[in-house]
This record gives sequence, structure tokens and C-alpha cells, in this order.
Amino acid sequence: MRNALLLFILALFIESNLNAQTPYTNTVYRHEIKSIELYNTAKQSSFPIIALNSTDQLVLGFDDLSGSSRTINYTLEHCDANWNPSRLSPAEYLRSFTEDRIFDYTYSSGTFQKYTHYEIKLPNNNIAPKIAGNYLLKVYEDNDPSKLLFTRRLYVVNQKVSVAANIVSSNNVATRRTNQKVNFNVQYTGLNVQNPNTDIRVLVMQNNRPETAKMNQTPTYIRGNQLVYNDVNINDFAGGNEFRHFDIRTLKLNSERVGKIYKDTANTVMLLGDPNRNLPNYTLLYDNDGKFFIYNQDGRDSRTDADYAYIYFSLAANKSETEGTPYIVGQFNDYKLDQNSRMEFDSRGRFYTHLLLKQGVYDYQYVWVSNATHKGDDTLLEGNYFETENEYQLLVYYRQPGSRYEELVGYSSLNTAKQ
Repeated sequence: MRNALLLFILALFIESNLNAQTPYTNTVYRHEIKSIELYNTAKQSSFPIIALNSTDQLVLGFDDLSGSSRTINYTLEHCDANWNPSRLSPAEYLRSFTEDRIFDYTYSSGTFQKYTHYEIKLPNNNIAPKIAGNYLLKVYEDNDPSKLLFTRRLYVVNQKVSVAANIVSSNNVATRRTNQKVNFNVQYTGLNVQNPNTDIRVLVMQNNRPETAKMNQTPTYIRGNQLVYNDVNINDFAGGNEFRHFDIRTLKLNSERVGKIYKDTANTVMLLGDPNRNLPNYTLLYDNDGKFFIYNQDGRDSRTDADYAYIYFSLAANKSETEGTPYIVGQFNDYKLDQNSRMEFDSRGRFYTHLLLKQGVYDYQYVWVSNATHKGDDTLLEGNYFETENEYQLLVYYRQPGSRYEELVGYSSLNTAKQ
């Protein structure tokens, strides 16, 4: 009995250590892992959410540029609305097994860059969520959760509430021409809510970017079984600007934004130079709200015959390296401001960098990090306009009285151009 207790304590200690080392964000731990996609099978690059106990599935695909096959496993962990571990045992939130191996992999064909493409669909017969909420997908190798390859956030909703929302200009006179304010209400009839101010909270996020998320802990006021969130000081988002983009679906000819393509032992794509877009007036451009899509117009299966290319970017920021540094971000790199997305300053007064990316269509933008504040600003080089088309995600979380976890009981998406 004593030995069993010691083993149980040791297991808890190991789990807590692993959790302490795992950021509960979209993070890539190995440089050879590229082109990670996680979306609802209904639409490529869609928000990674499924309905509980439905036929919905998510597809996960990624490439391993080491070119070999290895033992890759995955599991799911339930989290609360703030992405803290729920401290439930896997048996409480997963059906069947607590981890599984990815057996579906294919080697690249006819490409300069050799890689192995892995793919699974969730839920499946081996792993499926029992309860609604936030889940962190952990992908690791050799059956060892400490050997993480990457993590992804995904959402399982048990729709129990209805959400109605609209977008208006900011109530603040100073930001009325630049900001978009989201007002909404939540109808929670049927839920056992003892205190609406504490049992329910709502997250609002712009373009599936966690760094933009605003958590609504309490409603502005309660009207029957309806929670109303329309205070003048909440859910006010910078409109930003439409994303820049480039198209490398084919490497045989120059498409929009492509200046030159070189093919030797590797593919090299020189993009046209980018200007500073912080201008007085908004200009209409069509974008994909920061997303990327893997495509190869010259092949049969983009998952395995799309090639990689070194993409060279240059930016005329009208600023010097003594003032700060621009970073290039998009969904393709999880909007990370790190050494991989950092740009260098050259003798011509421009900033430049190059990234290894798979063929497809990519949205991106530049974030300026000032040397004085060390904070990122994604409007200084891009501009900030109320007219910008953006997509907002609203997620409603509910903790049942006496429950040890938070459920995701409502989801709604809202587009500024389709209200």
C-alpha cells in the first residue's frame, strides 16, 4: 500500500514538472517540423473547433524535414478558459486511450526538399474528448511526453447558449476612425447558473490570434436569462490593416508579389520590396485574415509534392535599427516574435530576412518592436483603420456549480464585412 502511494505521488510530481515546462500555446519545439495545419475538415484553415459528440473532425497535418520516419505520438489535455491545466485525470476527459501513435505518413515526391508528411484526424477511434472545453494537443516522439515536437490549441464546444453580436465604431472619440468595438449578448436559458457574474465568462478574439484576446469576466448588465456586454470601455480592438500576401502555388512563373525565382539545389523566391503602409487613408485589399494555405498547382497532392522555397522579404520601414526591429508574422509562424521572425538591417537602409516555406498562399504582416519600450506594435508599419475586414471569435465558458472544470458552451464567429 505504501509503495503504491509513493508511485502515485511520483507520477503526480512528474506530471506537474512536465506541465510546468509546457507553454499552453501553439509552440514548435523542433526546427525540422514545418507547415503545421489544424482545422475543421469542413473548410481548410478554419478555426480548430468541433462540436462534442458530433461527426465533426479536425485534421492535423505537418512535415518533418529530417526526411526520415520516427515514432510520433500525441495526446490531449483539458484546460480552462485561461489555458491552465484543468487538473483532471485523462480518463475523465478522454474516451478509449489517453495517447496514440501517428501511423499515417508519406514521403515527399519529386521535391528538392525531402520531407515526411504526417496526418491524423481527431476525434478518432483511439482518442476522443468526453467533455467540452479547451484542449491542448501535444505531439511528441518515442512515447516520451518530455520530447515535445509541437503543441496546438483546439476547442470542443457543447452548444448550450446562443450568442448575438455586432460590430460598431469605438465609443472613444480618439479611436473612432481606427477601432472596432464588439457588442454582444449571451442567452443562457436552460443552464443551471447560480451567479451569472462568476459562472459564465466570454472570450473575444480577433482573427484567431490569442494575443488579441479579451476575457469578459462579468456582463455589463443582466436582462432575464440574457447577459449583455456593451460597456463603452470593453471589447475595443484596433482594426489594423488587411494582411499582406504572396502566392507561390507555382514555382514555374512569377505571380503577384514575386520578383524573381531561382532554382538550383534549392528553390529561392525573391519577393518585391514592401513599403511602410501606415498611411492616412484605408485602401481596400482582399486577404485571408492572416491564414496560409498549402497548394501546388503543378502537382497532384500538395501534401507530398509541394516543394519548399527560401522566401526573401525586404521592408522599407523608414526607420533605423537604432529605433527598433521589425518582425514578420502570420498564422504560418503562430505570430511569434522570436529570432526566426526577426529582420536584419542592411546597408541600403532596408530590413530583410528569409524564411523556408512550403508552396501555397500566405498572409503576413510586420510587427515593430521599439528599442525603447520592447513592446510589439502591429499598426506602426501597417496602419490602423476601422474599415479593415476582420473576423472575431466569441467563446462562452461555463463552470457548473460544484464542477472541477470549465466547459465551452457557446461559440460564434463574426465578420466585419458580413454583419
